[in-house]
Parts: sequence; C-alpha cells; structure tokens
Amino acid sequence: MPEFVQVAFFEALPGLQGVTDALISAARALRTGAAKLLIGLNGHLNYGAGILLNHFDEPPVFGLPYTPPYYIEYFSGLFCRESVTFRFPLKGIFDWARKVAGTFDTRALTVRFLNKSRLREEMELYTTIDNTSFSNTTYWYWSNREPRENFELFHPFRFLMNAEDLLIAEKDGKPVGFLLWYPDFNGLVPAGRDINLMDVLRFRYAHPLRTTRLAEVAVLPEYRRFPVMATMLLKSLPSVEARGYETCEGGFIFQENRNSMVMAQRYFERDLGHKLDPYRRFGMYEAPL
Repeated sequence: MPEFVQVAFFEALPGLQGVTDALISAARALRTGAAKLLIGLNGHLNYGAGILLNHFDEPPVFGLPYTPPYYIEYFSGLFCRESVTFRFPLKGIFDWARKVAGTFDTRALTVRFLNKSRLREEMELYTTIDNTSFSNTTYWYWSNREPRENFELFHPFRFLMNAEDLLIAEKDGKPVGFLLWYPDFNGLVPAGRDINLMDVLRFRYAHPLRTTRLAEVAVLPEYRRFPVMATMLLKSLPSVEARGYETCEGGFIFQENRNSMVMAQRYFERDLGHKLDPYRRFGMYEAPL
C-alpha cells in the first residue's frame, strides 16, 4: 500500500509522552512520498488487524490481536477506522442446520474440504479467491497476497488443521468461494510457552477446546447472489458440532462495511432468534504525514 507508511508492529510501556509525534517523525524521515501513517495493521489483514478497544479482561481468541488498554490513549485524536467481531453460541446454528438439512436449495453448488496432501496447490486456489473477493472492496487496507505467503501461514498448522476447517465451494466445477474455521488454539497452552507434542495429541484425541473462530468467508463477486456461505456452513457444521465446540467468534468486519454488517446480523437473528450486538472492537489509526 504505497499511500501508507505502516507501523507493522507496535509495543510500548505505559505513561509515555509524544508517542504519535515520534512515530510521525520517524515516518517522515523515511521520505517515501506516502501521505499517511497507518497504525494497527500487523503486516497484513490476515495476520491480525487493530488496536483493541474493549474486553481487555479476557484472553483473545486465536488470530485476534490483543493490546493493553493504555494504547488507546497514545492514538487519541487520530482518525480511527473501527472493526468489530461477533461472538455467539453455536447451538442455534446447529439447530438451524438440522432443520433445513435435506431441504435447503443450494442452487447446484457443491462443497469440498481442503486436500491437505496438496497444500501448495490449495493455497494457490485459496489465494486467487481471496484476492479476487477482497480487492477493490470496503476492506480499505487489503493488499493482494501471493500463494507462497499463504502457504507460509498455513503450513505450520498442518498437524492441527482438519481438512474440514477449510471448505471450498464450487459451481459447475469452478471454485467460487471458501470458508475458513479454526479452533481457539490459545486454549491449548498456558501463556509463556510454545505448543508441544503432548498438546497436539491432547487436541487430537481429547478435544479439549470449546471455542472456534469463523475466520474468513470469501465469495467471488459474481456469485454473491447464490447461497454460497449458507451452503458451506451446512457442510461444515456437523464436524464442528461433533468436535464439541460451543461458542464461535467471527472474523472482524469494518463498521463502514454496511453490507457485511447487515448480512451477519440477519444470519444471527434468523439462527439465534434475536439480534446480536458486536462483541470485540478494534481500531486502526491513520495520521497525515
């Protein structure tokens, strides 16, 4: 994103003065020609985005960033673009899936699971759908990925991911969308150490986790009139229920993205029987240079 100098990683002690001014000064010294400083994007949207604005008293779901509450003070006065997540019980979603099973009109869409034995090829497909779905949309900070970057992201999790965690929807043999779930791996290990073999075995055979994250749904623009997301959900939910997950937190949605906000709330009201308010809030800050 050539219009931005990006603070790709930020940590600071409490009680400092002039934090924003120091960042702006350092960015100007780079003489890149960029017009803005961007704070809160960890390299790419897929790596976590935003300074946390609420729910500081609980650990983050895996893949969502956590920052201490005093960071907000350092960036007050800057333009802030907010995003939100929704957190919801899965029972209502499971009940909906059972209710419509066998009667839902998929409009000839088919859904398959990830082929883990061909991960590089699958990442090429995933990347193509991702870039096509989110480029030139209301995801202001999107930049196109390369398959090797997404392979780097997925490859370390090959022993933890199940094939049904990444679903690919097809229409007349053409891939048109994907849905990515993954468990809250933060629940596997205590703070201060890395995951080990015993954690992997416990995850595989004891199924200790109860929270999952609906990380990303992407649908090619010309197929958004089809029930792509609902068809993928119906395919994935039996395995999600079988593994004992009770709660889900979705990926972030920018509040200015009215279409996605309305669609998400419509799904929740249909499946849960009531409106659902956003749960976590994040801010991405911009400063003129």
